[in-house]
Amino acid sequence: MDYRTLGNSGAVVSELTLGTMTFGAEADESTSHEILDAFVEGGGTFIDTADVYSAGVSESIIGRWLAAHPTERDQVVIATKGRFPMGDGPNDVGLSRRHLARALDASLTRLGVENVDLYQMHAWDALTPLDETLRFLDDAVTAGKISHYGFSNYLGWQLAKAVGRAEALGFTPPVTLQPQYSLLVRDIEHEIVPAALDAKIGLLPWSPLAGGWLSGKYVRDEAPTGATRLGENPTRGMEAWEARNANPTTWAVLDVVQQVASAHDASASQVALAWLLRRPAVTSVILGARTVSQLQDNLGASSLAARLTDDEVARLTDASAPRIDDYPYGVAGVAQRDRKIGGGR
Repeated sequence: MDYRTLGNSGAVVSELTLGTMTFGAEADESTSHEILDAFVEGGGTFIDTADVYSAGVSESIIGRWLAAHPTERDQVVIATKGRFPMGDGPNDVGLSRRHLARALDASLTRLGVENVDLYQMHAWDALTPLDETLRFLDDAVTAGKISHYGFSNYLGWQLAKAVGRAEALGFTPPVTLQPQYSLLVRDIEHEIVPAALDAKIGLLPWSPLAGGWLSGKYVRDEAPTGATRLGENPTRGMEAWEARNANPTTWAVLDVVQQVASAHDASASQVALAWLLRRPAVTSVILGARTVSQLQDNLGASSLAARLTDDEVARLTDASAPRIDDYPYGVAGVAQRDRKIGGGR
């Protein structure tokens, strides 16, 4: 396992993060603790959760694991999030000072800690003034309740605005952004990745296997059944499968993934994760595992990332390139945003 700084901060985290959305839902407490044990044994140090995951149960499961592992508790870096509804009231949601103050205290209680290393705004809130959210986060850093903060699911302009306002107001700056990103979901490269690079914000990609598609478990024109995310949800799952199955890019990408996997005697999941680890601005890739065996396979991506050749990375990148119009992201648009250093016509 390799390690990287947490965005533009001095904190150091493992390049693979344990995502815990399955805790309390698809993985019971015993299995969740086994997954945590295996992650730490594999060199992992970064654990990501959120108050809304299983309505707080995920944080509570992690909290009990931390209490039973005091040595590991001092070494792991804990990230959680707030923003989505934790009740039915009008103030039980959003990025207002009122809601975030209560949400953060509740998360700290469930986790059994006095400080969380990274507190993330789970999504943009169009109703709350940005300055109110940023001031709360700066106050939380000053109070010692959080060490750093970041965002999740922000658009490029929202990220740039938040970074600019924090700087203008003299507040503690954000360090990370958690977006959906994978070989099958690359549209963030148009605006969000450039905004992150400009602000030295580290990316924490979620759903790096595109809901299981990049694990190689699905077959062309063969509807999924059984123990897969899509197979377990016949109505919604079938709609999602049909959309992906009908997209020729899906199978072009999966073909290259399988070819690269065969060349390295690796799994398709490891290849997809390793590709992400080679992308600009990425700090740590979030793994979602329902079982210990899934996690252990995914952890193999760390060593594979260094073994992928430049040609293999290029093949994966070319096969998965998002389809774009000529303007503003095509050749004509890009040409207007760049120029030769020597000038001339």
